[in-house]
Amino acid sequence: MAPVSAAPPDVELSRTVKEVMRGTGAQGIAVAVIDGGKVVDVQAYGKRNAKGEPLTTDTIMYGASLTKAVFAYTVMQLVDEKRVDLDRSIATYLPRPLPDYVGDDIEDRYADYSALKGDERWRKLTPRILLSHRSGFANFGFLEPDHKLHFHFDPGTRYGYSGDGIILMQFVLEKGLGLDVGDEMRKRVFAPLGMKRTSMVWRADFAGNLADGWTLDGKTEPHDERSKTRAAGSMDTTIADMARFAAAMVRGQGLSAASRAEMVRSQAPITTKSQFPTLQPDLPVADRVPGLGAGIGVVHFEGPQGPGFFKTGHNDSTGNVWVCVERGQRCVVVLSNDVRAEAGFPRIVHAVLGEAGVPWAWEYGDLKFLPLR
Repeated sequence: MAPVSAAPPDVELSRTVKEVMRGTGAQGIAVAVIDGGKVVDVQAYGKRNAKGEPLTTDTIMYGASLTKAVFAYTVMQLVDEKRVDLDRSIATYLPRPLPDYVGDDIEDRYADYSALKGDERWRKLTPRILLSHRSGFANFGFLEPDHKLHFHFDPGTRYGYSGDGIILMQFVLEKGLGLDVGDEMRKRVFAPLGMKRTSMVWRADFAGNLADGWTLDGKTEPHDERSKTRAAGSMDTTIADMARFAAAMVRGQGLSAASRAEMVRSQAPITTKSQFPTLQPDLPVADRVPGLGAGIGVVHFEGPQGPGFFKTGHNDSTGNVWVCVERGQRCVVVLSNDVRAEAGFPRIVHAVLGEAGVPWAWEYGDLKFLPLR
């Protein structure tokens, strides 16, 4: 496992984080720095709850959509074992057609697949397409006017962020291969990397040092005790644990060189103005972000330091970002239990990595960022 440094905090980075907290009103921010594929600094600042108890490096925080990257890493281990083929139709894994899986238990744990009956495009779906957000689905079916899944474009033809696409990959592993995704992630990722305070479902031992969250209007939201594994975003973790994962991922631990390279390369160009709202029209080629592409579980970008990848996580009271540049195996991970911190993410990442070329405007749309110093 990657050790977590006990070195004193970087003075300049600490000053930057405190400036971001003052400038945004964010109550809690935790930061980890990886250099040369090793964790070199992990720090936490501010509060974990309305009582004013301190946020620490082992405080349980909500991972949100960082979960997707950890899940994709797990799937790529199955690819290495030849139990999953990235380009094989999901129809060949499932005992019966996807739309035939019906019932409250299916809808509650995964999604309502019955609406796809009569649309054979579901057979075009593959693990590669699902993990690179090219399924053709909206982010979630419950956001559709009729609360059901629909194809908005042919699978594989373009990028459109979809949590339901990721959950469908979970469904394929659980119903097609008979795996328990939460248990697989624990055995394959959390345990080997020493991520002792990370889980896909709530654990009672988390309650003693737990982060609640703050919304845009400054209200406190209690931490959600998630009772079922959701590959799109049920992971609880700590900044120390996420640092271990980020270091392992950037140096390729646990994957073959081919699978590690496959995860972070561009599977297809991203052609929209911003990540959200999803299903935006394609931009003219000249207006697209150069070098921006869909990886497997992450987003690929090209910048002044060469290629990199990143993933964010977000809900009404959570803001997370993880950015790596391949040169020097350098990363920064930022977890915040206050969504207002997102406005300061470019400043924090710049303080660690310098100008890396992260496509902030694409990721966060019209969010007004604090200026870089």
